[in-house]
Amino acid sequence: MAVSSAFVGAKLEALLVRNASSPSMSASAAPRARRAALSRRNWGMIKCEAAPDALAQADAAEPTNAASFSASASSLSALEQLKTSAADRDWDLLAIILLDFLAGYTKERSSIVVIGLSIHTAPVEMREKLAVPEAEWPRAISELCGLNHIEEAAVLSTCNRMEIYVVALSRHRGVKEVTDWMSKTSGIPASDICEHRFLLYDQDATQHIFEVSAGLDSLVLGEGQILAQVKQVVKVGQGVVGFGRNISGLFKHAITVGKRVRTETNIAAGAVSVSSAAVELSLMKLPEASHSTARMLVVGAGKMGKLVIKHLAAKGCTKMVVVNRTEDRVSAIREEMKDVEIIYKPLTEMLTCTAEADVVFTSTASETPLFLKEHVVDLPPVGSNEGGLRLFVDISVPRNVGACVNDLETARVYNVDDLKEVVAANKEDRLRKAMEAQAIIAEESGQFEAWRDSLETVPTIKKLRAYAERIRGAELEKCLSKMGDDIPKKTRKAVDDLSRGIVNKLLHGPMQHLRCDGSDSRTLSETLENMHALNRMFSLETEISVLEQKIRAKVEQSQN
Repeated sequence: MAVSSAFVGAKLEALLVRNASSPSMSASAAPRARRAALSRRNWGMIKCEAAPDALAQADAAEPTNAASFSASASSLSALEQLKTSAADRDWDLLAIILLDFLAGYTKERSSIVVIGLSIHTAPVEMREKLAVPEAEWPRAISELCGLNHIEEAAVLSTCNRMEIYVVALSRHRGVKEVTDWMSKTSGIPASDICEHRFLLYDQDATQHIFEVSAGLDSLVLGEGQILAQVKQVVKVGQGVVGFGRNISGLFKHAITVGKRVRTETNIAAGAVSVSSAAVELSLMKLPEASHSTARMLVVGAGKMGKLVIKHLAAKGCTKMVVVNRTEDRVSAIREEMKDVEIIYKPLTEMLTCTAEADVVFTSTASETPLFLKEHVVDLPPVGSNEGGLRLFVDISVPRNVGACVNDLETARVYNVDDLKEVVAANKEDRLRKAMEAQAIIAEESGQFEAWRDSLETVPTIKKLRAYAERIRGAELEKCLSKMGDDIPKKTRKAVDDLSRGIVNKLLHGPMQHLRCDGSDSRTLSETLENMHALNRMFSLETEISVLEQKIRAKVEQSQN
């Protein structure tokens, strides 16, 4: 669209000023419109640095190229239709949405954006406040998609990362809205989130989730648990409004990438998980002579806890106490590992068990700490043979052990951020394996982007079929009216079938040239050329129609 930002901004300001003084404007809406008109010039997204008389000039001005202004004219038409449907429309909201669309939505498609904080960028103290439990993912998706500039969303929340993936109608406004949402739900100031977050768009966002799924972005290279967590995002998202075609396709493709990388490279060979790294860390901190005698306590028998138990057994531990809410999971683990003595204790006996343990592993889903300074201060000291310190290895996010426990001279607390010490040793091997996987990721990223590009033809296909159906219906009515009212049903049906058959055969060729699987760049390029040609030939104006639909949908959503 060739219309300048200053022209669009000034034109919209004039529209707002007129609406503010309109007789149909309600008393409550008018002040908002006046404030909107005064504030538009200062918007960061569109800098409309117009002269003092820009409003008057814009009102009288015409764009130099009438065709180039057709997009904005159609959008203004959509706004006028919305205006007449209710006297008390929120003009400030309408103006914000409209200007954003005029500023860029007709130029390019929506963007896939990831707003994230991970173990590489943010401390656990911040990540635990931002964490969203799996049970609340659908609610989070719904809230995110309720934001003005977000169409689709997904949440990937693990002990090492909190990442939100969205399809945004506007990159800048979408990022701001999601950041504000994260601030609101976590209680962390937006400025602090901005300091630690990372932002990735489109191809970079695609590559990132592929690397995450492949285990390349994990603290422990190639660890398999993250792939299971990506699968869980898809499983939970099924049927959730807002987990749409683009985001769903992105995560499903990420699963394919994760499987392929692990199958075609040796990235998982010798790889350790967060749980195994936790066990390694505990052994690094214990005197070597006490490795076989240290008393081990595992709090939580979920997936992470089970892996801790397995890795302890692999390191030669033959006896351990497991504290869990119920005994069922512990019994199942005991059946799998009959060579290890696993003693179950209920949560009510957790502190008693802790008093008898030298190393305590915690991995529960509790949103509040299980251990604080007052719980640990009076526990009996650990023997000198075991180093004289009770070790708490906390791999939960939110944390199960408060940092205040570190203030005691008799205890030391380690969390997931401290596991970096374990994996630092094999850095060269990690880089070599990562290079092998990157070739696969680059190939798969290209295929996904091609698939996403191919989706651009979908609105044209729908519009072309609707255009043909309107003509068919109109011509059919003319034909039937000429044939009289006493036409037999059989004849009427035959004429209807004939018209449908003709239309379907005529559309078959164009439809075939609008469809491609996105795997062949040449075919994709031709398909997009065909799409633009059909838009011009039949005046389908696909982009503008989609634009109007998005304006209406977001306005109605906000008003509800």
